[in-house]
Amino acid sequence: MRKIKVRKSLLFALLLFLAVGLGLYLILRHQGPALEINNGGTLAPNPSGKNSEISVLSKSPVSGLNCADNARRPLAVMLSNDAAARPLSGLSQADLVIEMPVVVNSITRPMAVYVCGNPAELGSVRSARDDYITLAQGLDAIYVHWGGSHFALDQLNAGVMNNIDALKNPFDAFYRKAGVVSPYNGFSSISRLFNTAQKLGYRLESKFSGYPHLAQDFSQAKQTKTLNVGYSGEFDVKYNYDPASNSYLRWRGGKKEIDKNTGEQIAAKNIVIMRTDIKPLEGQYNDVRVTGEGQAAVYRAGEEIGGTWKKDASDPASKLYFYDLERREIKFTPGQIWVEVVDINQNVSWQ
Repeated sequence: MRKIKVRKSLLFALLLFLAVGLGLYLILRHQGPALEINNGGTLAPNPSGKNSEISVLSKSPVSGLNCADNARRPLAVMLSNDAAARPLSGLSQADLVIEMPVVVNSITRPMAVYVCGNPAELGSVRSARDDYITLAQGLDAIYVHWGGSHFALDQLNAGVMNNIDALKNPFDAFYRKAGVVSPYNGFSSISRLFNTAQKLGYRLESKFSGYPHLAQDFSQAKQTKTLNVGYSGEFDVKYNYDPASNSYLRWRGGKKEIDKNTGEQIAAKNIVIMRTDIKPLEGQYNDVRVTGEGQAAVYRAGEEIGGTWKKDASDPASKLYFYDLERREIKFTPGQIWVEVVDINQNVSWQ
């Protein structure tokens, strides 16, 4: 009799186990796509729903946004700012853009830095300037350019950093685009550049320590404001702060700054005004001090944060820091950062 009771108990336990297992299977089957967990602690849908493992999404050390290529070494690409080259291609996908005058009271030029963005077309690519080199070194970037000033090329040809020069055009990294006036017809793409970097034997993994970021894209600002940077003539830049999107909409030369690839206006999340000494050099170049320290202001989430910038003059690979007035490193809103390098006495307004 005892054996019969034991067998019945075992049979009941087995049936209960099967029933619970079937129930769990049916519940999970109807829950939809599998979930991924990003490093911010939130769940993100996995559209395939086929991966049984949980994937971790990490953030760009520059923009603070989740992306698959977060560990990729940055590419720092010199772009044109001339009216004949507008609109530029791929500008909206940069993690960071550093803009400064390359001729006193005249031409400015941006260096667009890419970690996560992968524009299929990128340009127009322009020449190197030596002031940008140490900034690119501080980001652990591969510097991309189309020739350059002799000051810049002397350094680059001496091997101060990994770079890809369109004048040499290794492995067809660059191309001339039909229908675009020279010298603004030089283009490339992120895939071409990384393919070339790999074939040149450059390290492709980033060592850049990164910038700190706020936990989320959030603002309590309620009103629109305008930041006028005050560059000269057709290079004049302003940003209209939009509280609804918590973004700074970029204008240049009185017109919206459009990305030709998307047809949309550039919408940055952070603007930095970096004041420094700018002097003429040989009558056609600028000498811009980008090491040491100076005054700075960060515009983030509709507010102005006064402070300083600092970069170790003894170490070209040192990071460019931005501090508030209490010497704490400023945290950025996750998203694109624009650094506007201006003369100490340049008129900049926020109203």
